[in-house]
Amino acid sequence: MSGPTLVIELAEPLSPVALREFRALMVGLSSHFDEKRPGFFDVNVPAERLGVEDRREEDWRKPFPLPLLGNAAADEELTALVGFNPQREDWRRPFRVYLMGPGVGDESTFEAEHADEPEVEIVLGFRPTHAVNVSACCNREIDHVTTALLTAAVMDVIGGVAKAELLDGHASVVAGLPGVLGIADDDWTALGTAEFLRAWAAHPAFRLVK
Repeated sequence: MSGPTLVIELAEPLSPVALREFRALMVGLSSHFDEKRPGFFDVNVPAERLGVEDRREEDWRKPFPLPLLGNAAADEELTALVGFNPQREDWRRPFRVYLMGPGVGDESTFEAEHADEPEVEIVLGFRPTHAVNVSACCNREIDHVTTALLTAAVMDVIGGVAKAELLDGHASVVAGLPGVLGIADDDWTALGTAEFLRAWAAHPAFRLVK
């Protein structure tokens, strides 16, 4: 993944009913939906469906650097053409959202990501049996916000506890937010509820770890 990832820690396997509700949520939020296996979704989620406004103008154009012209002389018309990419950026926000753990898939990934986490387990009050990763495929500011809000939306349906890696200096900011259950791993990891993720996403200092 080229963007941020959040993890939802689960105390028990998802029931068939919860898995169906999880799938229905992803179908409803997505403009593109591909189910690789039960609980593994390759999706595009427009930011607006999560209540976020993407503030770019409709004619937004990504600039190309003028040094592409090299040392050649350039008239004004050629310079103007090289100054922008006429192809508009794809505004869809691509994600991979997937359940992992024993009996459902990606067991080796789950085991590797949950090895030797005693502090996390103390804060959680349980040892995770399964987890859901919410991974953005892009790394713009809007992708960090939508990752947090999409994770919160999934938690509203399946429960669990969010695990978020923190940047240096963020622990003191996060500690005062609603829904925080605790800070672990020498201030590098925060655990909390869906309310925590929404409060964190709305904070001026918000940024996830890529």
